[in-house]
Amino acid sequence: MTTPATTARLGLDDAGGALELTLDPVGPEAFLAEHWERKPLLVERGGEPGRFDGILAMADVERLACETGLRTPAFRLVRDGAPLPAAGYTQDVPWRPGSFTGMALPDRVAAEHARGATIVLQGLHLHWPPAALYCRDLERRLGFPVQANAYATPASARGFAVHHDTHDVFVLQVAGTKRWRIYEPLVELASKRMRWSPELGDPGEPVADVTLAAGDTLYLPRGWPHEAVTDEATSLHLTIGLHPPTRVDALRAALDDCEDDVEFRRGLGPEGALPPDLLERLAARLAPEAVARRARRRFVASRRAILDGQLSEAAAAGALTADDALVRRDTVIAELDLTDAGATIAFEGKEVHFPAHAREAAAAAYANAGPFTAAGLPGPLDEPGRLVLVRRLVREGFLRRAPG
Repeated sequence: MTTPATTARLGLDDAGGALELTLDPVGPEAFLAEHWERKPLLVERGGEPGRFDGILAMADVERLACETGLRTPAFRLVRDGAPLPAAGYTQDVPWRPGSFTGMALPDRVAAEHARGATIVLQGLHLHWPPAALYCRDLERRLGFPVQANAYATPASARGFAVHHDTHDVFVLQVAGTKRWRIYEPLVELASKRMRWSPELGDPGEPVADVTLAAGDTLYLPRGWPHEAVTDEATSLHLTIGLHPPTRVDALRAALDDCEDDVEFRRGLGPEGALPPDLLERLAARLAPEAVARRARRRFVASRRAILDGQLSEAAAAGALTADDALVRRDTVIAELDLTDAGATIAFEGKEVHFPAHAREAAAAAYANAGPFTAAGLPGPLDEPGRLVLVRRLVREGFLRRAPG
């Protein structure tokens, strides 16, 4: 659950969430209609230091790099477009029964940074709670996976040469300034297999040359080449990677589902001919509702749990009473499936099944956003059964005790 302290740190309140923090004063509808997958967007805020500090501040970078035993691949160093060999700034520490590999050597990291190396913090949504909460809030709004990396670049330095990303990005300038040169795409909406390569050719002259100040946002659709350099001070920016499923992904997923049809499993003849009805069988799996359901289920199954306080919640689950107030964790992205056989709640790579007589109670626990009690759940399930249901969902990380 996002506590008031966490909400305050992230800069989120009742007026908006992560998307508003990122885009304001541009509205989400205008962004999606005018810029998404079409063209870059620069949101200049006239200098707003601290706007994104709740996700990751410069002091956090210092602490991560120098005090926490940071390990690869959670970080790396890059200078003038090339990664530095990790052996020069990390070490393996022997420890039974194995070793702590790739641990940062703070003095060497600091020395390389002073010589112009960018500190890249990778996968922050996996190991830095504020970034995880920010990305999860975006995921809830957008309906597809989001990731976060950070780039701390010293004065007058460049981290990466001209390149394009194979996913859309929000660039959040946290501290300092950074100059961005943006070029027309050589590959429109580059897919994951269409990585940047010199063989693509010369991107020509920049179509935009902008300097981001603290608090500014830049959106770049995938495939737009860019490069960035710092000015007279250290720069920190976050790159938020956006990974919507594409039409190709939808077709591949439908084909994967076709494996349960024996006609698709038959051997291909040497002449390469396919039965005429095979495409009809595939088309039946490409109805809009089927495509959307398949994409949603894959998205839900792939989300990693964010479970602050779960040791305490799991320990307290066995003592819950029918009158204890519970809430659904707001970091959970889930799907409910109701059948005659019962109810299934799918989330974070697992499925929790309940029998038919618990279907109404399970559906109510899934749908309740505000505090509720086991005693207040509907349906024929008796009180001991309701306690079994809510205790299971607390242990699985779907529910937690309500604050206070």
